[in-house]
Amino acid sequence: MIRISLVIPTHNRAQQLIAALESVVRQTLPAAAWECVVVDNNSADDTPECFAAFAAAHPECNLRRVEERRPGVSYARNRGLVEARAPIVAFIDDDERINESFLQSYLEFFESHPGAVVAGGRIIAEYPEGRPAWMSRYVEMPIANPMDFGRTVRPFPAGRVPGGGNMAFRREGLRRFGGFDPSLGRVNGELIGGEENDLFERLLRGGETIWYLPGAVMWHIIPPQKLTRDYFRRLSYNVGVSQRLRAQIHRRVAKTLLFEVLKWGATLLLCLTMAPHRSVWLLRLRCGISRGLFTPVPRQAASRTE
Repeated sequence: MIRISLVIPTHNRAQQLIAALESVVRQTLPAAAWECVVVDNNSADDTPECFAAFAAAHPECNLRRVEERRPGVSYARNRGLVEARAPIVAFIDDDERINESFLQSYLEFFESHPGAVVAGGRIIAEYPEGRPAWMSRYVEMPIANPMDFGRTVRPFPAGRVPGGGNMAFRREGLRRFGGFDPSLGRVNGELIGGEENDLFERLLRGGETIWYLPGAVMWHIIPPQKLTRDYFRRLSYNVGVSQRLRAQIHRRVAKTLLFEVLKWGATLLLCLTMAPHRSVWLLRLRCGISRGLFTPVPRQAASRTE
């Protein structure tokens, strides 16, 4: 019987997807207890062929690929939720790898906590060509979103939520809160996000507790092209755009803009404690976010603006 489903949205990253699947098929949970649903979101590369070959090489695992034609990771995740056959649904991205007890950790948690709806795990940033010297932990967050809140199961700290590439839900609970908002989330390489934060905000407002599971570990693999100044500029700007879109959805634009002003004060104080080359990148981050926040840009135009 399938007891937990793993959903992986993918778009034009066949090789990264196969690397992620290599970690998936090594799970300690018996293969009969889980499935992996790859949601192909309009890939134009050889994703279908690569997946078919991989699945054929691992007939003992419940691996299947479905297509979602509507562009965007939110549509892909929602499609995975519909396709999932288990009461527990975990999500990862196609540029990651997971530890061998990933699915078992989530399954054991939800089965021992019948009232829990949502949980997230540990995220470790992995830099194949080394972590840049200019990167502080503040600048690293929008790029890799590492998180480690200890070795015991606990609620997430205030102000923190799971990363979109390492989260799990009780399926019916997630449906009750409406799933992922398709007006948010990355589309065809566009860097607007925020769909996970929007969902977690709805869950918290609904009285749910978001749990942290140290046993569910994900390595977020950061390639060199995501460490360039141009990518960082676009990413920072679109973080701000994403924050403004969510503020508009939840009708708190003025509050969000005020918080951004306060964050500038904190940023300047932090810069005084850091090496100059790290301070520069922190200031670039804050400038980019502020540009996105204070310049209303329709979603359809955001990627063209940058």
